[in-house]
Amino acid sequence: MTQGSEALKHQLNDPFNENIGRNTLFWLLITNVLVLSPLYQHATLWSIGICAICFVWRVGIYLGKVAAPPKVLVTGLAIGAAVTLALVSQEIGLLNALVNLLLLGYALKYIEMRQVRDVKVVVLVGFFLIGFALLDRQSILDTLQLSFVVIINTCVLISIYQHSSRKVNFRFGVKLFAQSLPLAILLFVVFPRLPPLWLAPSMKNATTGLSDEIALGDISKLTRSPNLAFRVGFENELNNTDKQQLISNEQLYWRTLVMENYDGQRWSQSPYRKNEQRSAYGNKPKRAKPNAAGLAAPLNYQVITEPTYQKWLFGLDQAFSQSEHIVELSDFRLFSLRNIDQRLSYQVSSYPSSALDAKLAPDISKINLAIPNNSNPQTRQLAAQFAKDYPQPAARINAMMGYFAEQAFYYTLSPPKLGQQQVDDFLFTNQAGFCSHYASALVFLARSSGIPARMVTGYQGGEYNPKAGYYSIYQYMAHAWTEVWLEGQGWVRFDPTAMIAPERVLDGFDATFTGQDSYLQDSLFTSLQVKNIPWLNNIRLQLASIDFYWSVWVLGFDEQRQQQVLAKLLGNVSSSKVAIMMIICFIIIALIIAYFAGVFKLQPKQDPCIKRYNLICAKLANKGFQRDAMPPQAYAQFIQQAFSEQQPQLVANFDKMTEHFIALQYQPLSAKQVVLHQRLFKRYFSKLKRNLMN
Repeated sequence: MTQGSEALKHQLNDPFNENIGRNTLFWLLITNVLVLSPLYQHATLWSIGICAICFVWRVGIYLGKVAAPPKVLVTGLAIGAAVTLALVSQEIGLLNALVNLLLLGYALKYIEMRQVRDVKVVVLVGFFLIGFALLDRQSILDTLQLSFVVIINTCVLISIYQHSSRKVNFRFGVKLFAQSLPLAILLFVVFPRLPPLWLAPSMKNATTGLSDEIALGDISKLTRSPNLAFRVGFENELNNTDKQQLISNEQLYWRTLVMENYDGQRWSQSPYRKNEQRSAYGNKPKRAKPNAAGLAAPLNYQVITEPTYQKWLFGLDQAFSQSEHIVELSDFRLFSLRNIDQRLSYQVSSYPSSALDAKLAPDISKINLAIPNNSNPQTRQLAAQFAKDYPQPAARINAMMGYFAEQAFYYTLSPPKLGQQQVDDFLFTNQAGFCSHYASALVFLARSSGIPARMVTGYQGGEYNPKAGYYSIYQYMAHAWTEVWLEGQGWVRFDPTAMIAPERVLDGFDATFTGQDSYLQDSLFTSLQVKNIPWLNNIRLQLASIDFYWSVWVLGFDEQRQQQVLAKLLGNVSSSKVAIMMIICFIIIALIIAYFAGVFKLQPKQDPCIKRYNLICAKLANKGFQRDAMPPQAYAQFIQQAFSEQQPQLVANFDKMTEHFIALQYQPLSAKQVVLHQRLFKRYFSKLKRNLMN
């Protein structure tokens, strides 16, 4: 036989050259939707359109309405998609462009596949897309959803090798997934926590929350957002069995950004702070912790922040973190060395009673005394009067705080517009505004009177969840306050909002603005609406608690938590103990899989009826009357011929037993008939035993 004919024979016998079966096509239709849907946020309209065309065409192929598309059409779509992505890649970001390219490759391969080997490629790319989706979607609900997608994608492969019903395919897929979980859990617990091997390029997503520049009305826009900003679990409250709130709302000032530059219209970070952030990648600054003598015990807590696609973090004053990718800046902020493009968990220790900058450097003092030239003359005049009446800075700033309480100011989420002289308009004309209006006015007053001051933005308060003992901080809790530097005290927080709307600080944002139309007006379904329905609010808190524990123990499973778990399992953790534990676990997992695969499958228990019949046949064989392969009826006739003259009673009993045996094994019987035949079968079996003993 020639080499060419051998190759042709091998190709014809190759199962991967077979056409795709309808069962596999059915699973592919479901998988295509489930794999692509979690990534829709990264797809352009052009990509979504091509994916939709490919899916509809494949549905037509499945229904027998259309044939496979010509290669010219597939090639044209591929070239058009590649050119379009090249044109918009700068706008959507490099990583988003690569994701779209992968989505289009998956969709185009999906439409043009003809043989089983093409299905394998589509399935493998599908697993890759599922893994990418897990990088971006890590909540417990997303994980459950993507686990289901993994099972369905596995069913595609199963349908190639197992020509069974869809129900059987799905059950086998669930079984394979369940068998893989113990190994996944073991590797998750013992595998070293490694830092990322690379930094992903920007996704070009819209940022959420606070910005490093702020106009006076910007924070009020966040009151329309019910999105979660971050969660915090304090060590003492997580271990508190009573689940009572131990930290009051007025203590929860979550520092995020420090604004020191004001151009008359917007507040922003000073160039000095921005340079410090840029240099932090090289020197990774860490502040010296304050002397614990005379200070209250630090607050230890864990922060789980939602993706912000920024690098600033949240903490109470003054905050320290041991995480390698987090640095501690000189303005007492925490700063991440990489973008927060997924949920991030980090440990923090705060010393709320420690002084911030007991000594102020001259260049920092100069930054925090600067005010725009020729701006807000009325405010400058008021500041000069304060400086004359109150020579001491501490008394002066207290008098300024009292000014807000004495005048006819009021707090609103929809303040009137301001002119060019923003602070003058606010203090002397409108006298209505949001937290950033009051904080900005106090900073300007303090600086104009010769006191270094700056604006701090962050979040204030938090919703306490008694089910699990943690706080949820939402975007609508964004807040701005003032820090003033006083001799001998350092930077001291002053919140003029507390003078106008003290309930905003004492009771939280929810208690203050429930009735305002502008509060959360962009959301139809909010936590406030649910709070009014106790049973529904209880469900919400329970679900939030589950998600919190998922974030703590799965997403936040860092090296420290890994060591804690291993210490509980092994005592003193050593590499040899870990290796032995892994070997034992691998053996147990292998045995479990082998058991389910049928390696240790025991012989099925023999039917008592068959066992008794075979016992009588064996006794007859000992007397020289072998049954061999004769059916029961033929064997009964053989015994009748052999014993009819010598033992007619034995023949009669064997005929009756055979009759009931055949009925039990081969005839459809009701439950009552089964009981009757079994009883009669046992009766004649007992008689035959006595007959054969003689």
